[in-house]
Amino acid sequence: MKLLVQNKNMVFASFQRYFSMKHQNSKVQDLYDHCKNTFSPSGIPSPSSQALHKLSSILDTIKPVDVGLKEEAADDDRGLGFFGVNQLSRVARWAKPITYVDIHESDSFTMCMFCFPTSSVIPLHDHPQMTVFSKLLYGSLHVKAYDWVEPPCIVKSKGPGHAQVRLAKLAVDKVLNAPCETSVLYPNCGGNIHCFTAVTPCAMLDVLAPPYKEYEGRKCTYYHDYPYSTFSAGNGSLCDGDEDEYAWLAEVEPSNLYMNSGVYAGPAIKL
Repeated sequence: MKLLVQNKNMVFASFQRYFSMKHQNSKVQDLYDHCKNTFSPSGIPSPSSQALHKLSSILDTIKPVDVGLKEEAADDDRGLGFFGVNQLSRVARWAKPITYVDIHESDSFTMCMFCFPTSSVIPLHDHPQMTVFSKLLYGSLHVKAYDWVEPPCIVKSKGPGHAQVRLAKLAVDKVLNAPCETSVLYPNCGGNIHCFTAVTPCAMLDVLAPPYKEYEGRKCTYYHDYPYSTFSAGNGSLCDGDEDEYAWLAEVEPSNLYMNSGVYAGPAIKL
């Protein structure tokens, strides 16, 4: 009788694990299925607002465990934070690599994760012709993002090696703290040009649609932002509102970008 009870307990535990894994699978699978049904390789036609809202809603439900992650310890000591105490220690603090995890990539969309150590940075970069959904899974992340001013406002740069700078308007400048709603940027608004700085260890789940593809005009370009006053002297007023909300962006080669490839350890996706 004791053995029978033990066997029943083992069977019950197996069912618990099965249904728990099934529940985990459903979130990632639902995300994949919805992306597959929503996006096309060319991004045309544009997805409906209802489809995009549903995608955000699915992402809002996803937690670290659903994608095979567990939160880093709160006392993680892999950096001093982007408000660091000593400029001399900048290299040592910022040299910790970000881990990039590829979940799925197709001609229509990319699902991926970025795991940030404290103080790590993805520099200012763009997502041309792309819509990007970003779900902060845990931790705190500073986001600074711009959109181009239209029609384009371009002036000659005074900086060495930069032929010109272009005017952009600040769209986002805040710290995200998990749990929080999914952030969405669009081809022409929402902060298409952005940078991330990890305030604490954190992880971000991204959906990019369509994905980067250089020969189709979707090349990732990096930028440096200059205060509005840097290139505005003698050009009159080129902004509409507070000058602090504007900046000049110059294309640059990425620096201090340290990234490793990680292995996805979450539930498998049925393609």
